Amino acid sequence: MTTRLRVSLPLALLLASAPALAADTPADAALEARITAMGKVSSAGSGQYSPDGKQIAYISNVSGSPQAWVMPAAGGTPTQLTKGSDPVSGLRWSPDGKLAYAVSPGGGYNAQLFLTTADGTQVKRINEGESNTFPGDFTPDGRYHFRSNARSADSTDTWIYDPATGTAKLAIEMKSIGGIDDVLGNRALVNRLVTRGDSNLWMEDLTTGRSMLLTPHRGTAQGGGVFGKDTNTVYLVHNLDRDRMALARIDVAADGKSFKRTELVARDDAELEDFVLNDAKTQAFLAWNVAGRNELELMDLATGERHELPAAPSELVAGADYSPDGKRLLLAISGSTAPSDLWQLDLATQEYTRLTFSPAEGVDLAALVKPELRTFKAHDGLELSGWLYLPKDFKAPGPVVLSFHGGPEGQDRPAFRADYQALLASGIAVFAPNIRGSSGFGKTFMSLDNHAGRFDANKDIKAAADFLVAERIGAKGRLGIMGGSYGGYVVMVAVTDYPDTFAAGANLFGMVNFETFFAQSTPWMGAISTGEYGDPKTQLQLLRDLSPIHKLDRVKTPLLVMHGANDTNVPVVEAEQVVAALKKRNVPVEYVLFPDEGHGWRKQVNRVRSTLELTRFFSRHLSGD
Repeated sequence: MTTRLRVSLPLALLLASAPALAADTPADAALEARITAMGKVSSAGSGQYSPDGKQIAYISNVSGSPQAWVMPAAGGTPTQLTKGSDPVSGLRWSPDGKLAYAVSPGGGYNAQLFLTTADGTQVKRINEGESNTFPGDFTPDGRYHFRSNARSADSTDTWIYDPATGTAKLAIEMKSIGGIDDVLGNRALVNRLVTRGDSNLWMEDLTTGRSMLLTPHRGTAQGGGVFGKDTNTVYLVHNLDRDRMALARIDVAADGKSFKRTELVARDDAELEDFVLNDAKTQAFLAWNVAGRNELELMDLATGERHELPAAPSELVAGADYSPDGKRLLLAISGSTAPSDLWQLDLATQEYTRLTFSPAEGVDLAALVKPELRTFKAHDGLELSGWLYLPKDFKAPGPVVLSFHGGPEGQDRPAFRADYQALLASGIAVFAPNIRGSSGFGKTFMSLDNHAGRFDANKDIKAAADFLVAERIGAKGRLGIMGGSYGGYVVMVAVTDYPDTFAAGANLFGMVNFETFFAQSTPWMGAISTGEYGDPKTQLQLLRDLSPIHKLDRVKTPLLVMHGANDTNVPVVEAEQVVAALKKRNVPVEYVLFPDEGHGWRKQVNRVRSTLELTRFFSRHLSGD
């Protein structure tokens, strides 16, 4: 069962006394209006063609929170399918034209799964209870698989809902987390996580339970797969025996007891990020992550021939789906100056057509800032990189906010960020580094921060700040730092290990104490994090040494702390410890708690408030006055 965290009285009072957002001058009012408009920019994604190819289902937050929509595949007026206030995710078509989706009460992980008709008139609940639940997909025969920790809090088992009986049953027990990648007949490709950055792909018979490991390996590796025309052919995206994700084919013997792996496609300068087959299983779409931007290809599965697709209208491409006839691709395209929208690529003409037009009222997207990729050296000579956003007419050296991604296996990419653009509109530059431990640069780089390696990753924070000052981009005394989730941990490391480096910090739902994180985070999150941070049973001193909570007496940097009350990944106690300790020492700290959010903000009103709070906070503390 998910535990809903309550707000203690002192922190509730702190929330009530958060600074007002009223503007003092006409100039302030104009800037606030611009920032508010930035926070309201909506997006659309997660698109999928209906089985007959005539409709597209997708998720849009234009109504204020992510909801399900349906539109004609040829373009036209969309219809809103769900109209609640809680966020919707995992929207998928069934083979007979129904739709499954998840609703997350309060933004938490206790998702409620529903099955509905395409017009939304008949709705049926699929799962029961309030366990951590994650949406899945349909099998070709119409069953629906999803993940839940209903059986054991530290594992997410696979459950299968059968529309013929109207019930969901436990299908595959997990010892950690994982789920089904693909199903064909009675065979499934099952992904089981060993620890973060290390997983195994198994072929499993759903009837007999017999299984075969398809990805034996030493060290760490990851792999995901889809079936080809039959269950004797598996296409595998993997980094077995190599550093970057690549594509291979697995040919399974007729007796189902052995296999042969053949490498198909690899690049030394990029990771294979997405791989999608057409319905006929004759062609594949490939999306490569090249230092954060996407490059696209098509591949003939019979000949192995590949050809490059025209560059997408913006830097990032996600959620590809082939039309049933294989003639078009549906893509969610976004970038630094373009929030995500659905586009259709005609494979014959190679032309992109925009299908959704998410509102951006009051924002001139063409005037927004695109970043430049910059490289710099760590203390030990390791090459690092980051995205540098400079405001128009920026007078260097000037105020810069360093922004660190979550994960820690995440990657900062040239995506649309309302908070970045709001800071830029206020004259503040943004630098978003990818320090060691980030994904997108190979598994060796991603593993460099594991356990004691985190001390070196923490030194990368200072290296990024020193780079900005040395290049005369950032002014000493006018550097800020922000981050969410693991990025919030980075902020707390920065203000404790380097108390004289940053003039302001914003910790968004970040961890500060690995002991309380492991003790109070949802059990499956703690179970998979020992390989990343350390095992509290055997490496307690390491975890204590890595926890900023024990060095809060060093903090003199003004802090903004924001958290979601329903966060089970990083429980709100992590924020409470910081705020209480700094209040006790009279260090300036502002606290904003969102009572209707989990791990991050998905509601428009909360995104707007967060953007306003961040921009005002950094404008006040990085002004140089």
